[in-house]
Amino acid sequence: MIHQLGIDLELLPNIVSVGIEDEVIRVTSKDNLMDYGRLLKKMYPESIEDIDAILSKIKKILKHMAVLYGIDNPNFKDLKKDKQFLVGELLPWLPKFLYSVLKMNRMNEPLEDFLGRLSANQSLIDIIAQHFFKRTPSFFALGYFYVYLDYLYPKNGTGELPKALKHKIIDWGGTIQTDTRITEVIPSENTVQDAHGRSYRYDRLVWCADLKTLYRCLKTDNLNPKVKANINRQKDLLLSKKGAESVFTLFLGVDEDPETFRSVCSEHFFYTPSRKGLGETHRSDLKRIIDDFHNKTREEILRWLDAYCELTTYEISIPALRQKSLAPEGKTGLIISFLFEYDLIKKIRDAGWYEEFKTEVENRMLNVLSRSIYPGLKDKVRLRFSSTPISLFDRVASSEGAIIGWSYETGVPAVSNLRKIASSVKTPVPNVLQAGQWTFSPAGIPTAILTGSFAAHRIMKNKS
Repeated sequence: MIHQLGIDLELLPNIVSVGIEDEVIRVTSKDNLMDYGRLLKKMYPESIEDIDAILSKIKKILKHMAVLYGIDNPNFKDLKKDKQFLVGELLPWLPKFLYSVLKMNRMNEPLEDFLGRLSANQSLIDIIAQHFFKRTPSFFALGYFYVYLDYLYPKNGTGELPKALKHKIIDWGGTIQTDTRITEVIPSENTVQDAHGRSYRYDRLVWCADLKTLYRCLKTDNLNPKVKANINRQKDLLLSKKGAESVFTLFLGVDEDPETFRSVCSEHFFYTPSRKGLGETHRSDLKRIIDDFHNKTREEILRWLDAYCELTTYEISIPALRQKSLAPEGKTGLIISFLFEYDLIKKIRDAGWYEEFKTEVENRMLNVLSRSIYPGLKDKVRLRFSSTPISLFDRVASSEGAIIGWSYETGVPAVSNLRKIASSVKTPVPNVLQAGQWTFSPAGIPTAILTGSFAAHRIMKNKS
């Protein structure tokens, strides 16, 4: 996409590490899958045959991933002008692509169930599955060993990408309206209205924000009754679903040289402090707390939090290991996240102890990491702040603070077949298309970008 738009943006490679307790491996090639297998076998010597079976399945998925990523995405190519790509790469690749998509669509089984058929060791299942959102499709999760090798970050930080896009849009005569919240969409008039009562007319509208918000904003007066009925059916479906788990993120500035961290891990680190695995801590235990919240004391909730912080998987980003100039000399910034439920923290906010709870989570995260992979970390912290699923909801109105779209637990009201991704942008609303994380599932940045591309192509095709 960057190449197609003519954007000059330097991208830096990003090495991923995976660690359990005091064992860490770096993922620099597909061969490191064997290192991951040896790590698992060291942690679970009683399940060696199960691990071999799981690794065998991952290898097959990686072969399909290699096909999917085998050529530049043809959606960002001008096939009429680039005949060499069309004949030399796309046509020979297409049959292999269709076969891999067919195979992967058959692996939509939730990861927990898939692993459960290969092993009865719940800790082993958890240690693999808890990297991902609950009930993530198997092909999406287990294919990540390939995706780890494809991580790239813009030089000077991820904020450089939206900056570059902003300048390109303005250079091409576009307008970006910031600090503007849309409160009404009136398809019968092809207009939207903002919170200040200002109206904006459109020929075609591409809605990339929260999808529930779109349907809550819709004014269906003066529409054809059949169209209105289709819209209402879709609205009822979407409002009955929920977003996937969100994240709690701790941002730290510490008095420690980046090289100290480099001796432990790479710039992007998935770390689990205990081989025990989450077990029911993130499932039935959490559900009981949420369902019976008003009968739970703070002490009970904090005891659950103790267990969760000890057992969950942390995703740790250390930008200065990718680019030294992103931190002052002798200091390091860390971004530490783990999955977290919006429903729990919303109840805590409603109960009036949100800020206190944030501090309790921060303290436990620091204590766990200081006792394990980063000894003494908490004593070197010079600045810290955190964001929660509530922060994400308040900032961008993403339902349940979700960062990957729909929850797999409640059923996904979106297209989930790769062969049908181009049709995922359609809505029952006249002259309105959709794009982004709520449009296709499983969702991530690549599929969000792709849906935007498909929406744009559909508009340009209808204009030509």
